[in-house]
Amino acid sequence: MPSIRFEKLFSPAEANELIPRLELLMREMQTALKHLRSRVADLANSDPGLINLTLPEIIERYPELRGAGEVMAQAASQIEAMGGFLKDIDQGLVDFPFENGDEVAFLCWQYGEPQLIAWHSIDGGFSARRPLPGASKPYLH
Repeated sequence: MPSIRFEKLFSPAEANELIPRLELLMREMQTALKHLRSRVADLANSDPGLINLTLPEIIERYPELRGAGEVMAQAASQIEAMGGFLKDIDQGLVDFPFENGDEVAFLCWQYGEPQLIAWHSIDGGFSARRPLPGASKPYLH
């Protein structure tokens, strides 16, 4: 398997420092997504063909939806610029590459967690999360 290279590898402490900013960005994205879904559902009542269109096509047809899309795109770009990988807006998942022994893996943060508590392999995902040594138990909302 070819080795994946990342611009930056994070320590858990470095990634934890980003959580306050991640919280704000994720909240903005989830709010914009909720608004976008609500508007699209409303529009689909009078425009049943909407269900067959991609999001860019829907926004092209209804330019007033562009603002919510731009909020999400800008927030995702900021997460990427920080060195994170946005994995899922609904679940609020962001991964950060880190050196785990002799391999590179992902520190895995979920919206609502006050600090990083888990990691997973590059090939794994949220369901394959394993606890970081010394991390507190999952934060309950």
